[in-house]
Amino acid sequence: MQTANRDPVLLAWLDGFTEVVGRSIAWLVIVMMAVQFAIVVMRYVFALHSIAMQESVMYMHAVVFMLGAAWTLRHDGHVRVDIFYRKLSARGRAWIDLLGTLFLLFPVTLFIAVSSFGYVKSSWAILERSPDGGIPGVFLLKSLILVMMALLLLQGVAQVLRQVLILRGKAPGNTPDHDEVI
Repeated sequence: MQTANRDPVLLAWLDGFTEVVGRSIAWLVIVMMAVQFAIVVMRYVFALHSIAMQESVMYMHAVVFMLGAAWTLRHDGHVRVDIFYRKLSARGRAWIDLLGTLFLLFPVTLFIAVSSFGYVKSSWAILERSPDGGIPGVFLLKSLILVMMALLLLQGVAQVLRQVLILRGKAPGNTPDHDEVI
């Protein structure tokens, strides 16, 4: 009984954490657009060039995509070939999502985390910098790989909890809201 009472609280906390991260980094898109606009104006109006500004756009782009992956998973926004999925019952979709999380998301995420750990560690060991004289924090950029994996694992736990609750009949099933193709 205690686990059943804790599952919704843990699920709400994990989903809430993912929402905060996702909504926070979404604002970075506006900053990224402003910096990119400034780069274009500086280059074509004033003939000025800044490697650091160009790299900052790349860094922001990486932050948005890598730290937004868990939020996208939370909102079922990843690419899915749902030829059969949309026609299944809520329980059928819950089984597919549960098995996909357990046998695809978790193993792939853990594999990427384990295999990239040395890569990130090596970058930190030398405090890797930009070879072009731009932002001196390449090691921080590479660290996003591990942060993304951690966020995906946390959201994966939330997905497992949600699907188990759906299968137990304690939560409503998800309905695909993708456009119907006739």
